[in-house]
Amino acid sequence: MSKRVILVLSTLLVALPAWALQPPPSGEFVPLDQLPPSDQLPSAPLLVTAYAFVWVALLFYVWTIWRRLNKVERDLHALGKPRGTSAGR
Repeated sequence: MSKRVILVLSTLLVALPAWALQPPPSGEFVPLDQLPPSDQLPSAPLLVTAYAFVWVALLFYVWTIWRRLNKVERDLHALGKPRGTSAGR
C-alpha cells in the first residue's frame, strides 16, 4: 500500500510543475498563419525525425527476424531430409 502512495505522490511531484507552466487557454480560435512563429510547432522536424527513426528501427527488426526465421526453416527442412542408408539398417 505504501509503495502505491509513494508512486502516486512521486508522479504528482513530477507532473505538477509541468502543469503549472502551461499558459491559460485563450478560449478562441486563432488561425495558424496568425500565430507568432514561436507557437507554430518549431519542433516538427524533430518529431518527424523521431517517428522516421522508430519506423526504420521497427522495419529493421522485423527484417532481421524474418531472416532468422528463414534460416531456422531451412535448417528444419535439412534435418527432415533423408541422408541415405545407414550402416545398421
